[in-house]
Amino acid sequence: MLLPLATDVDNVKILFEESSLTTLKIVIGAILFGIALDTSLDDFAAALRRPWAITVGVLVQFIALPAITFALTLALDLRASLALGLILVACCPPGNVSNILTHRSGGDVALSVSMTAVSNVLAIFLMPLNVAFWGSLHPTAKDVLADIDLSAVDMLVEVGLVIGLPFAAGITIARLWPRVAAVGHRIIGPLSYVALAGIIAIGVANNWDTFVAYIGVVLLAVFLHDALALGLGYAVGRAARLPDASVRAMTFEVGIRNAGLGLLLVFTYFDGLGGMALVAAWWGIWDIIAGLAVAITWRRVRGVVIVGAPASATAAKRERA
Repeated sequence: MLLPLATDVDNVKILFEESSLTTLKIVIGAILFGIALDTSLDDFAAALRRPWAITVGVLVQFIALPAITFALTLALDLRASLALGLILVACCPPGNVSNILTHRSGGDVALSVSMTAVSNVLAIFLMPLNVAFWGSLHPTAKDVLADIDLSAVDMLVEVGLVIGLPFAAGITIARLWPRVAAVGHRIIGPLSYVALAGIIAIGVANNWDTFVAYIGVVLLAVFLHDALALGLGYAVGRAARLPDASVRAMTFEVGIRNAGLGLLLVFTYFDGLGGMALVAAWWGIWDIIAGLAVAITWRRVRGVVIVGAPASATAAKRERA
């Protein structure tokens, strides 16, 4: 038993108003919409031309990472809500923060964008199944799932609405009106992440006493999990003999998760279960800090020159063309 944690964290409920939940859904949809505005059908075609890298990335994200996360929750002897929180985050797809960090590190932006697009589409179907599968195997988390009676079909519908509709709308606009999409991406992307940060900040402020009381039990688990995810992406990229730039892309595609989506599902299906909400909220903060630190270190240590590198997927496509 490496990390015995307070049992009552499973009984804590994070206060989150219905209006805030609606706002969170809109913000998460906007984030996915922003990703789609910088995505085109050519990205999926590019994925088909690089089947090895994409296949490896998908397998690691949807099979290896949840499996290793499950093993970590057992090794740390995490309570049910904390274990479910890590499992849920591990099953989330990456957001376009992974594309930004890949660019900052001098990595393969085109591969990163292709993997993000493919992963988000697959997540509509695979994320609900993954959460239900690994959660039901966990010795303590399975009881929480039984009490909540989580339906993979219901979650599939919710994820489909939050990811599928905005993604389809964004790709359509990018296809028909590429200039509008380019401008929209530059505006909607940053604003949606600022809005998400604001929602998390307000949520923490409204639950400050709970946050202070229990954040200590979350810090180590999230730190280890995030380091494990980033390390897994790097190790697999090396093992698959990908080029150095592609290894960096793989690192961030596996290590960066859309924790905002996980937070939405916590309040939608798990009634703001304390440990899950704390994990998802802190992961969303720490993941960006750790990812940015890795990207900056990579740039400095390896002497990566990013001046003039494409700042977005759209620029990467133009340069490639």
